[in-house]
Amino acid sequence: MASMMVNSHYTVPSIKGFDDIQNHVGVRPASTSTSTSTMRFNAAKGLRQRPFVVRASESRDGHVNKMGMSVAECEAAVVAGNVPEAPPLPPTTAVPTGTLVIQPLQLNRRTRRNRKSIALRESFQEANLSPANFIYPLFIHEGEEDTPIGAMPGCYRLGWRHGLVEEVRKARDVGVNNIMLFPKVPDTLKSPTGDEAYNDNGLVPRAIRLLKDKYPDLVIYTDVALGPYSSDGHDGIVREDGAIMNDETVHQLCKQAVSQARAGADVVSPSDMMDGRVGAIRSALDAGGFQHVSIMSYTAKYASSFYGPFREALDSSPRFVDKRTCQMNPANCREALVEVKPGLPYLDVVRLLKDKFHLPIAAYQVSGEYSTIKAGGLLKMIDEEKVMMESLICLRRTGADIIVTYFALAAARRLCGEKN
Repeated sequence: MASMMVNSHYTVPSIKGFDDIQNHVGVRPASTSTSTSTMRFNAAKGLRQRPFVVRASESRDGHVNKMGMSVAECEAAVVAGNVPEAPPLPPTTAVPTGTLVIQPLQLNRRTRRNRKSIALRESFQEANLSPANFIYPLFIHEGEEDTPIGAMPGCYRLGWRHGLVEEVRKARDVGVNNIMLFPKVPDTLKSPTGDEAYNDNGLVPRAIRLLKDKYPDLVIYTDVALGPYSSDGHDGIVREDGAIMNDETVHQLCKQAVSQARAGADVVSPSDMMDGRVGAIRSALDAGGFQHVSIMSYTAKYASSFYGPFREALDSSPRFVDKRTCQMNPANCREALVEVKPGLPYLDVVRLLKDKFHLPIAAYQVSGEYSTIKAGGLLKMIDEEKVMMESLICLRRTGADIIVTYFALAAARRLCGEKN
């Protein structure tokens, strides 16, 4: 019958009815008067069988300080019964003067126990954040210089030959290996039908080929939409009466996606919100031999006011009408049938998609969210770095597997312990 005998050196606290017993510390045969507590326990069946013996003595003689001893010497001392003393209990912390002395609450659960130290908090943390979770959106233009974007402090339109390559290098150095490209297209190349979107020698295809040559394992996401290429500033072709032409736009988007895949894009991301465009793009990619290219659909792109800084960055604001006939009503979520844009204002939609579909879920922390946090930091109203990290972990906790964020580089540096 399997059984267990445990000898343990310990200090017995003052117990009512045993106030005359002092210094209960030794675990060894006693040469003086002793108090012995005996219990039996069978490890296999829980039956009481063999004695568990604790002997208390008044002397601490014979205890060995482990300091300066080898592991073998310490083990030999313990076997001989010379057990090292346990560290003292932590001192009682003084409470503020005037604090009432009360009986402790009879609580079955005290969850603050699991939050009392950094190590405990980290061990129970449910959602974790890693640079691998980020997609870094980057604005590019035809110029050589990097030009700041007024509404997005810290963000630039990068020169595609040099600034882009350098920014990607910085991101990769801290573990961010996913980027998304957004072009600032010269007005002279824009047209009502956005034909420049599928020019194989256009800005985006050139940038993709350059980056793939420099960093072959870089994961490149591209934006599939006519907005940056449209003289009307819309993601689709606009009729004279202001209506967005759905099917004709989808035809253009398919050609754009194939052009980007041909240049080396890993993931194409239709953000236009046209009906039927994901299936059509998949068919076009497969027919072109690009079965390996993935699609990250903007499943829920809301007609949000948080896009303002982004439109400044690309100079792509609509000339007339608005985008509410294409983008979702902010009051709705059941339209969303796997990217959600914006992110923080629509956390409920991220959770809904996560619960409903066994697919990777992406959330786009858009320019307005970024600029709000940056402005609060610049005005010293908030701790920018802490709010940045809190906003990102919120998106992860809600269900986002990947996060498109302009904070990707700064957050990755923070996670890697670097100073921004």
